[in-house]
Amino acid sequence: MPIYESGEDYLETILLLHEKTGFVRSVDIACELNYSKPSISRAVNILKKNGYITVEAGGQILLTEEGRKKAESIYERHVSITRFLEDVLNVSHENAEHDACKIEHIISEESYEKLKHFTAEYTSGKEN
Repeated sequence: MPIYESGEDYLETILLLHEKTGFVRSVDIACELNYSKPSISRAVNILKKNGYITVEAGGQILLTEEGRKKAESIYERHVSITRFLEDVLNVSHENAEHDACKIEHIISEESYEKLKHFTAEYTSGKEN
């Protein structure tokens, strides 16, 4: 089932919060994204229904294997695009982060792979 931009943002946030704190609840996502609790509740139900997360009895949200793979892929895109914007184009960190957040959802796989490859070659060439 396709996942939309907002769903990808939720998965990425769950991944990062879990790595940071080890425990993620709906309220943590709401605080991190500055979204309303009803919006988070709806998103959590959709992600759960689609098999990306599970919700434990105490409210802890865990990524399923499929959810973790998707979240890690989204985060890798975010990091790679941010790196490209900062290292290659000399965009400020703040703008690179903001722009990468938008681009990561719409860039094609082909363009992303070429961007990632170009950035790796560009940065290794600068180190020599």
